[in-house]
Amino acid sequence: MFAHFGLKDFIDVVLVALLLYYLFRLVKISGLRPLLIGILVFMVIWILVSRVFNMVLLGSILDQFVSVGLLLLVILFQDEIRRFLMSLGSKKGWNFIAKLIFPGENNKKDNSHLTAVVLACMNMSKAKTGALIAIQGDIQMGLYEQTGEIVNADISSRLIENIFFKNSPLHDGAMIIVGKKIKAAGCILPISQNPNIPAHLGLRHRAGLGISQETDAKVIIVSEERGKIAFASEGRLKMNISPEDLQRLLMSDD
Repeated sequence: MFAHFGLKDFIDVVLVALLLYYLFRLVKISGLRPLLIGILVFMVIWILVSRVFNMVLLGSILDQFVSVGLLLLVILFQDEIRRFLMSLGSKKGWNFIAKLIFPGENNKKDNSHLTAVVLACMNMSKAKTGALIAIQGDIQMGLYEQTGEIVNADISSRLIENIFFKNSPLHDGAMIIVGKKIKAAGCILPISQNPNIPAHLGLRHRAGLGISQETDAKVIIVSEERGKIAFASEGRLKMNISPEDLQRLLMSDD
């Protein structure tokens, strides 16, 4: 069976494995994993009915579903497909492949400037000042920057606190940080449609979770009602985290 298994076949298997990994990860983030599992179960049933047991009548019915399956998949997973292509085309996708090929290389980013962000969030948490901060990863956020006011200033805890001050016109929008710069403020972010979000969470948390589903940004949410800090990344929301945990999450390369 494996007599003719060569280098080309090995590369083929690795590429398919990477493709399935990315797809499963994106579907997991969006909360559609049960739907993906249901599709896989249907495919197994179709193979058994049509190819193994040769059931003509039932097989012909399932064949009709499979014939339009690609169109249905595009409709059902259009957001996931778009995120997959964006992730694949970003530096993060290529870095993942590079790490598989060169696991010994370690190129850590300088994230020391994020200490000012943590300090500002700690102060805003104590003062119960609402805030929404998205830190761009490898996927560009230029589309969302244009919805707010371009700031393009060095990161400063005092500047962050002033932007989110309750009487500030930019208070209700999101801040976008790119590299070591506050790129824009007062930005509008996409709202997450995840039905599992607790009902008591407001638009800040839903927008923070939404942008973490659309991009690889790390998002900080400070609750105006409770003064608690939340962190969103890869479609997951962590509630009530301490400033120490926030700094660790921001400094990590995961």
